[in-house]
Amino acid sequence: MAATEETTSKSKNERTKTGVVVSNKMQKTVVVAVENLVKHGMYQKYIKRTSKFLAHAENNDINVGDRVIIAESRPLSKRKRWAVREVVEKAAS
Repeated sequence: MAATEETTSKSKNERTKTGVVVSNKMQKTVVVAVENLVKHGMYQKYIKRTSKFLAHAENNDINVGDRVIIAESRPLSKRKRWAVREVVEKAAS
């Protein structure tokens, strides 16, 4: 029963992000662009900021334009520290 508690607590604290796939040219890797709204310090307006993350995709079935959820994982390469959890929405073909 202790193992069940550990897995549930780990999944509860898991960091996830939602973004759009912008490149799938690599083997088992996709580039996911995540947009954030940040408030400007002086003008108090919201600005869109985009960050790109390399995410591990075991099957090469994810295409450009798909909306995916990525989760933090152990380091898989120099820049790849995220893994694709699920495809939320497929891109219009």
